[in-house]
Amino acid sequence: MHIPAKVMLVVVLTSSLVMAADPGSPAFTDPDKAGIDFALQGEYLGEIDTDDGRKKIGAQVIALGDGMFRVVGYVGGLPGDGWSRGDEIHSHDGRLNDDSVTFVNEEKQVRSVLSSGRITVFIGGSERGRLTKLTRTSPTLGAKPPVSSIMLFDGRSKDNWENGEITEGRYLAATNVYTKRKFGDHSLHIEFRTPFMPKSTGQARGNSGVYVQSRYEVQVLDSFGLEGRNNECGGIYSIAEPAVNMCLAPLSWQTYDIDFTSARYGAAGDKVRNARITVRHNGAVIHDDVELTQGTPGRHPEGPDPEALFLQDHSDPVVFRNIWVVRK
Repeated sequence: MHIPAKVMLVVVLTSSLVMAADPGSPAFTDPDKAGIDFALQGEYLGEIDTDDGRKKIGAQVIALGDGMFRVVGYVGGLPGDGWSRGDEIHSHDGRLNDDSVTFVNEEKQVRSVLSSGRITVFIGGSERGRLTKLTRTSPTLGAKPPVSSIMLFDGRSKDNWENGEITEGRYLAATNVYTKRKFGDHSLHIEFRTPFMPKSTGQARGNSGVYVQSRYEVQVLDSFGLEGRNNECGGIYSIAEPAVNMCLAPLSWQTYDIDFTSARYGAAGDKVRNARITVRHNGAVIHDDVELTQGTPGRHPEGPDPEALFLQDHSDPVVFRNIWVVRK
């Protein structure tokens, strides 16, 4: 990870866990069975002294499978907490060897050591600061539905859904499930969890989608540490990228709070006004009253009538909970 003094992060990760042999591309839904790679990933935040002064630094450690890791450094803090799209960002890869992963820049004489939940940064042999591991949660996680809301899934019944399947005894699976009710203008709260799939990449890593009105997909994906494109978590597929990538690490519970206004159609059936959407991902506004000039591929085309909420099956064990809607 580079920092303002053009420093590359050296990370040494230590743990007493032993990684199990994982055939193929496994998808873990239980953190206790996910192995050492899962235990070492996460977010870190702190300050270090650089040649340009003391700087706030955020870091995301991403597991890539088979002992490979990527460290992404954010100058100014973590995404949504000091770092914004366009601010300085750097990343480097390393491999697990004898319980350590090392990223090094010999030219800059910098090393950083991650152990016991912190990263200690050394420049030229002297300690310059520490980043401490933290766990962020959405401020709307577990939000109680208003009296005026329609509870679509409370962890007990799939009666409000077609093709619904409850998994782990309390979560709604991503099985191309859709609501029996249809909605026009509305606000939606939904919570989701992506699996830990360290050997998978891109669209094969914890993929699903929340299709508002079955027409406009807000992407669900394990995009932890990625750039934040329109086909990554929080993106409106093929239309708009999120203002900032607020995706948390896999197996973290995350939230979408969506405010949606339907497209309007004239008497002749022609569209006279585009749909609009505001999306908060883990509490941060990532789309602010965005105009949806078209539908997104995957289910139904645009149209004048209310339509169902649809949760896409992309063959990954993504799950949902605490889903409710308020009609406007």
